[in-house]
Amino acid sequence: MQISLKGRTTLVAGASSGIGAGFARAIAAAGGQVVLGARRRDRTQALAEEIGGRALAVALDVTDEGSVMAAFDAAEAHFGTVHGIVANAGIGTGGRSTDVAAQGLALVLDTNLLGSYLVAREGARRLMAAGSRERGDGRVVLIGSITAHQNGTGDAMYAATKAGLAHLGRQLAREWIRQGINVNTLQPGWIPSEINAAWFASERGRADIAGLHRRRLLDADALDPMLLYLLSDASAQVTGATFTIDDGQSL
Repeated sequence: MQISLKGRTTLVAGASSGIGAGFARAIAAAGGQVVLGARRRDRTQALAEEIGGRALAVALDVTDEGSVMAAFDAAEAHFGTVHGIVANAGIGTGGRSTDVAAQGLALVLDTNLLGSYLVAREGARRLMAAGSRERGDGRVVLIGSITAHQNGTGDAMYAATKAGLAHLGRQLAREWIRQGINVNTLQPGWIPSEINAAWFASERGRADIAGLHRRRLLDADALDPMLLYLLSDASAQVTGATFTIDDGQSL
């Protein structure tokens, strides 16, 4: 199915690398305008230049409400209403729960859960002010993880924040259901990225891959079709859902 985002603007938080950068490319390829938000402005600016006129790079620290508001101000000044919000910014602090410093835990919590909340909330406020209730064109997609329903060692806070995101998505969907804003959550499996590349290249990382049912990681663009669908008019009647895309890794 061909998905068109022509006439729509989407803000992607965490767009400087990995699947966030891939999302931005996919949105632009589908005809949409895309706002690239991240702290690493040099990277998003380079990506915006690669994509061309349908992309705008903005500074965005999702843990700072003022930064979130400024990012939406810049997006609206350049493109007008932001119809889609992709809350993708996230970090992890590895280590056993008895060893990880409180500062590291707080950063994971603030980035993954609070940051996604702030981005989604600001986007919803702008959509409501722009008349989303009448148009029904608001789309929020939270990026979770299969760790939300897995048990492991070394990522307790990360997994807890991703489980929280899944429930946050349902809560916000219920709250905004009459405001023309759909909220859904994507839970990807293991995807190669610059964050985990060293691990999966290690002996233990290769053993982890060998232990997966299909003995492979997800392709970097595996989430793109579902993301584009959830951002489009085609998903008008889909809200409050959680979609796991992991090539069967969590089975």
